[in-house]
Amino acid sequence: MVAKKRRKAKAEKKTQAKPRKRKATLKKDRLRIAQMHWGYPPIIGGVETHLAMMLPVMVEMGHTVYLLTGTAEGQKVRYKDNGVHIHRTPLMDLNWLFKRGLAGLTEEITSLYTKFIKEAKPDIMHVHNMHYFSKRHSVVLERICKENGIPLVLTAHNVWDEVLYLELTRNIAWDHIIAVSHYIRKELIGAGCDDSQVTTLHHGVDTGVFKPDADKSRAYHDYPQLKGRQVIFHPARMGIAKGCDVSIKALNIIKQSFPNVFMVLAGTKNIIDWGATQQKDIAYFVNLVKHFKLQDNVLIDSYSLDQMPGLYAASDIIIYPSTAMEPFGLTMLEGMATKRPLVVTRAGGMPEIISDGINGFVIPLKDFDELAGVIIRLLGDPKLARRLGTTGYQMVQAYYKKEHVTQNTLDIYKQLLK
Repeated sequence: MVAKKRRKAKAEKKTQAKPRKRKATLKKDRLRIAQMHWGYPPIIGGVETHLAMMLPVMVEMGHTVYLLTGTAEGQKVRYKDNGVHIHRTPLMDLNWLFKRGLAGLTEEITSLYTKFIKEAKPDIMHVHNMHYFSKRHSVVLERICKENGIPLVLTAHNVWDEVLYLELTRNIAWDHIIAVSHYIRKELIGAGCDDSQVTTLHHGVDTGVFKPDADKSRAYHDYPQLKGRQVIFHPARMGIAKGCDVSIKALNIIKQSFPNVFMVLAGTKNIIDWGATQQKDIAYFVNLVKHFKLQDNVLIDSYSLDQMPGLYAASDIIIYPSTAMEPFGLTMLEGMATKRPLVVTRAGGMPEIISDGINGFVIPLKDFDELAGVIIRLLGDPKLARRLGTTGYQMVQAYYKKEHVTQNTLDIYKQLLK
């Protein structure tokens, strides 16, 4: 009888111990995450927007997040942004590095990365587009992560047709590579990466910010010329690769059917301009607008991130006629979240998101005539435009919310840490 009571007491003790063990596991699940990228808002671009969206969600989920990034005018060297520890340095500023040159920086980069890792104490190191631009940065980081036993994850937001890209993509010991589209994944495998080490994760979008009923009042206040116009928005930063010249040539045709049409182009200032080509491209586009006498039908300006939702909401159609193999195109999700129809080119990862006749139209590269034709069709058929926009909105709600991409990223971390 006494032995029976002892067995019962032991069993009860084990049962009581289980919750304590679970609490310890939950605590361990809260990761310390270090991220690195060349830019962060107010620097504007797809990667920068992606980080500004995803990293605060990681913090909300209970993780500690540090980001090492480049300097930006008017920004402190160290501060917290939505719970994320931001560290800024010229040694991660590509615009500065391009002018200065990369020679003689190894010692400074080593010291910087060592101090950053010492403070962040990361369980995982996640870098973005460090398979290009600078071999010194990637080699130093690889060595330090190896010495400290920290898994090293790369997100490839782009691919390049150069030897440096091949060398850093294949020869740096990335523990895992995230590709932002199936197109990028295929290119990485084609460059020699092990397919089992590359996972496709499409971007997500903040549906609390980009939404059909986003406030338009600021857009109309800043740009009263938008009121009462049929607005076409080309939200990608202005550049030849983004197809801005194609958009302007198409507008010249569209105006013949819709004289009141208005196109918004994004001539952003705060970007990573490796090679300093931005202003040259913009000068060409301005000349093209003048040549076609479209000054009263075009707006070119720089927009902050908080202006963008209102501009989407004030638009009728979103276009992205990229003439290069676009890796993904985050603006597609922003437009879809705002319930607007999309027109994109059959370039890179964009057809993975936009299905022709389902949530928008997919056209050939550099075909300004075809672009004009589908826009004229959408402007003349509001019911069709509404149907395509609604389908895109439903897709975003089901698959592309910011919480989805964040959780999928965390799942990769946890698999590596096992």
